[in-house]
Order: sequence, then C-alpha cells, then structure tokens
Amino acid sequence: MQLRMTPPQAALDRPRIAFLGLGWIGRHRMQAMAEAGGIEIVALADPDPEAVAAAAELAPQATTGGTLDSVLEARPDGVVIATPSALHAGQSLAVLQAGAAVFCQKPLGRDATETTSVVEAAQAADRLLMTDLSYRHATAFVAMRDQIRGGELGHVHAVDLTFHNAYGPDKPWFRDRALSGGGCLIDLGIHLVDMALWSLDPGVLRCVAAHARIGGRPLDDPRHQVEDFVQATLEAEDGTIIRIACSWNLPAGQEAVIEMQAHGTQGGGRVANVDGSFFDFAAWRHYGTSREQIAGPPDAWGGRAAVDWAARLRQGQEFDPEAKRLVTLAQVLDDIYRVAGL
Repeated sequence: MQLRMTPPQAALDRPRIAFLGLGWIGRHRMQAMAEAGGIEIVALADPDPEAVAAAAELAPQATTGGTLDSVLEARPDGVVIATPSALHAGQSLAVLQAGAAVFCQKPLGRDATETTSVVEAAQAADRLLMTDLSYRHATAFVAMRDQIRGGELGHVHAVDLTFHNAYGPDKPWFRDRALSGGGCLIDLGIHLVDMALWSLDPGVLRCVAAHARIGGRPLDDPRHQVEDFVQATLEAEDGTIIRIACSWNLPAGQEAVIEMQAHGTQGGGRVANVDGSFFDFAAWRHYGTSREQIAGPPDAWGGRAAVDWAARLRQGQEFDPEAKRLVTLAQVLDDIYRVAGL
C-alpha cells in the first residue's frame, strides 16, 4: 500500500480522536481518555448500533457510524482501534494512509508479517503507533521492571510468567483462527512475552520448547482450531530462561491467575493478582526466605496506555522507534506457534 505523504505532526492543544470498535474495552478506553481530558472525541463507529448508542452517551457531540470510512470522514488526528484481531492490520494501514496516528488493541497483527507491514507504514508516514499492552502501565509490573532494570536482583537468569483466565473469551471470533490469529497465546500470552521483553530487554528470544492443547488434547485441525492452553520455554541470548503458561477456561480456583516471578543472583521478585482479580496487583521483593511488598492496589491502570498515547499526540510526537519492538513480539509468538506445531 502506498502511503499519502503527510506533513510533520505539530503539537495539538486538543487532538481530534475517533474510536473504531465500541465493545467493552473500546468504551473503557474512551472513557479513560475522556476523563483524562485534553482531547476532542469527533467520531464513533461500530457495526452494532447499540454499542454506538452506549458510546454516544459519553460523547454526544461525536459523529456516529458503522464503518472505518465514517470515522475517516471526520479527519481525526488519531484513531483508537478496538475491533476483532483480523481487522487490526488493515484498519491501521488505512488510518495511517489517511495521515492519522493509531492506538490499536493487541495484537497489532495476526503474525509478524502483518505486524511488520503496519510498523513500516507508521514509520514511512511518521505517525505515532502504539498498541494497548496495558500491563506495562500497572504500578506493580512497573515496580518489578524497575527492580530488574536497576540491578536490584543481580543477574536475572530465570523468569516465570502465568496468565490463566478461568472464563475465556465470550465472542465467537476469538475461537476462529482466521479471525483471531490464534487462541490463548495471542490473546493472553502476548502480555507475558511482552512483559519479558519489556522488563529484561533480552535481545533475541528463541523458543526451545512449546506445547499447545485444546480441551486437554493436541489440536486435531490446527488450521481452524485455536489452543486453550499453552506452555512454552524461551531462552535469551545470555542464557536467561523464560517460561510462560496461559489458558482459557482452566479450573484455576479463582477468576484468574496472573503472575510474574523473577529469579536473580542477588534476590527475586514476584507480581501477582490479588484474590483472583483481573485488575488488582501487588508486587514483592524477595530476600531468601523473607519478602517486602513494594506495590499494591488500588491502582486504576487499565486506560493508562491510551491516555499516554493521547498525551504524546498533544506533544506532537511522531513515529516512535519503540514500535519496532512490536515486530519482535510478533516474531516470538510466531516462533512459539511453530515449535508447538501450529
């Protein structure tokens, strides 16, 4: 796709923002950005009229519609995309071609090829591109990253990351590989791999073992089925071992198990969700057989990534090279799927 030449992005007093995809997460991000202030919501679009009506209660001044074209007619400075995964790459490319910035739900693409196309387009258009890797903005995970990056734990040689959702997704497209790109790995495991990359900055990660299951058994038809359970082992260039486990509908004894444990030569650390919550997290620094809590709830982190993107738009930020890490993230997921035989 040939991109239209766009002028440099200037600082904006109130960026004109459009929202495409107005399910729960799309409306939640919109509300967080509206409450933070400093933006003008100019357009809302979703194929479901009820979703549009619900969003319009938060932004009655915005134009409404059902398609991406209706959003682009408003000539926004940026578009927030919260649609099914199969649409992310194509819609992001169209928004960038129109000269607007993009904030997209994860995954940006169903594989590394799609992801690369969007990142390269954003760089060519010199427009801000971010994906909603929201756990980077949770205080507990930030505290753990600071411990690791600051050398407080010494050399971190092993990390365990877990995300078990005892419910699983409620929309059918999540379980259609053509629409989703995969199952629990690309839905939940993407956050685990991103947390490893973001916290450790390990360079190249190589998948050395991976297993995927559906209903406790190997997938009979990987071209169409998606996995509901994955375990994988990754190895960094320096030998650090990273193990991930993620699932849907696992009888976890609580709504969710979300955890990160880091093991270093001078100490360790742990982040864990509190009482099965999807939203409340605490972090601890480990000293042998004792520990110290370094972060805990309450912490309203869910919309911070979107708010951060809008703040950067106000400052006139253009393409951020950090977006290139989205390609690395997609490549690791592709490698896990390859080793798992999917």
